[in-house]
Amino acid sequence: MKSKVLIILPTYNEAGHIQSSLRNLDDIRQQFLDEFDITLLNVDDSSPDGTAALAADMKLPNFYQLINQGKIGLGPAYLAGFKWGLSRNFDYFVEMDSDGSHLAVELPILLAKSKHHDLIIGARWIAGGTIHNWPWYRILISKFGTSYASILLKLPLRDLTSGYRIMNRNFLESLDLDAISTKGYGFQIEMAVLAYVNGFSVTEVPITFIERSTGKSKMSLGIAVEAFRFVTKRGFERILKIDIRR
Repeated sequence: MKSKVLIILPTYNEAGHIQSSLRNLDDIRQQFLDEFDITLLNVDDSSPDGTAALAADMKLPNFYQLINQGKIGLGPAYLAGFKWGLSRNFDYFVEMDSDGSHLAVELPILLAKSKHHDLIIGARWIAGGTIHNWPWYRILISKFGTSYASILLKLPLRDLTSGYRIMNRNFLESLDLDAISTKGYGFQIEMAVLAYVNGFSVTEVPITFIERSTGKSKMSLGIAVEAFRFVTKRGFERILKIDIRR
């Protein structure tokens, strides 16, 4: 029996990328029809540039959209996608960017690992991982952020903020999704923490990350501060031996 895979693409003003991203993913879907039943789900924050309309115009098979009433952020968009997929009995849930940063051709490598692990993180900062077109300060910020989180949270992971990942149904069903608090990139850290402290199997797979060619990055000072606060709070809870499992 084929595994049901849901690829969740949170979008906000991605008119310049959404069609090429969906086209690449649909190519992978067709190549692996014998092994995986892949569905694409776009979770759009009412993009004023018409992202959702451009996606719908492609009329792809196994494609659906959730349109939020406003800009709810990365974490809530993924949570909405998880709930949608859990109610429809999907086995695996893929997180990836819709701006071309994450390569669709690497998805089968991550899916192969999903048979043996509960959370697979596509990592940039491990052997074999590469990153293209980032200025030095973005590299420095990303490496510092994930190192700070790994050390303070005592996690043996090298890329906690990566947004290219797969998690299985068993892991997601174990969580109280409504209790997850972070909205920006801290969401990726929080999910990794929950997997690790609750005894789920987590692994990292090297990926190639390519910075978007057009459009504006969603990273902001507020998102960075939220992630820093979350890591610092959870780190002190660990030091004080406060149970953070849920």
